[in-house]
Amino acid sequence: MLKLNSRGEEVKQLQIKLGLKPDGIFGTITESKVKEWQSQNGLVADGIVGEKTWRMLFGGVPNNPQINLDKLKGYISDDVINELSGIIEKYKLNKIQVAHFLSQCSHESGNFKVVRENLNYSTNRMLEIFKYDFDINKDAVLSTSEKKKADLLKGSPEKIANFVYSNQNGNGDENSGDGWKYRGRGYIQLTGRSNYEAFDKVVEDDIISNPDLVATKYPLESAAFFFEKNKLWNICVSDTTDTIKKLTKKINGGYNGLNDRIKKFNEIYNLL
Repeated sequence: MLKLNSRGEEVKQLQIKLGLKPDGIFGTITESKVKEWQSQNGLVADGIVGEKTWRMLFGGVPNNPQINLDKLKGYISDDVINELSGIIEKYKLNKIQVAHFLSQCSHESGNFKVVRENLNYSTNRMLEIFKYDFDINKDAVLSTSEKKKADLLKGSPEKIANFVYSNQNGNGDENSGDGWKYRGRGYIQLTGRSNYEAFDKVVEDDIISNPDLVATKYPLESAAFFFEKNKLWNICVSDTTDTIKKLTKKINGGYNGLNDRIKKFNEIYNLL
């Protein structure tokens, strides 16, 4: 139950849902907003968020912020769990946020196995994924010169990265080598020089000079940085499919692998 003078992560979730500043303190402004919402939704406007109000707001019950990571042993590796404990402390995460975060990372990385972007593409696959980097006319026809360019790049991950990632996200031109140096790494592929520079400011190591540390030392931390930078923690407020869809759309740009993301979320949330 949340009411006047309550404090904590659940209050923050409530405030975000109601469009208020999430300071985690249930003050008079929060109480007034709760009463307004209850009145609009046919509930007794007492300003108290009990189970019924919470269920109508979020589709679940209030989340217990106490997290026992031992329950995840056997489901994810000890390396991930060890990195996770610091992330929970740093970002003050609750169970719902952790379950959403881990399930998305697990899907994006093939169950925490892939920490570097695979750029070893055939011509056709390259043109499918990076079609906007090639000059394709209005009839979706590739010019002869562009087809030759694609054929020259195929099978060479370094050349592909330097071409498709040139002059974007802080990278230099194709000859700079930035595309390859700052290619996707981590459980949610940190990509581009500007993103590496931003991440460099929040970790102790020199990521700019040693970008592969994102894959070897900070695969989960870099994903948490992505969540923080893009305000994804604020989406993780309930255990509903709708929330998973909203999060997936922000990360993936669509709903690829949605069923697997839902399955992973439910498994992790139930363990926690």
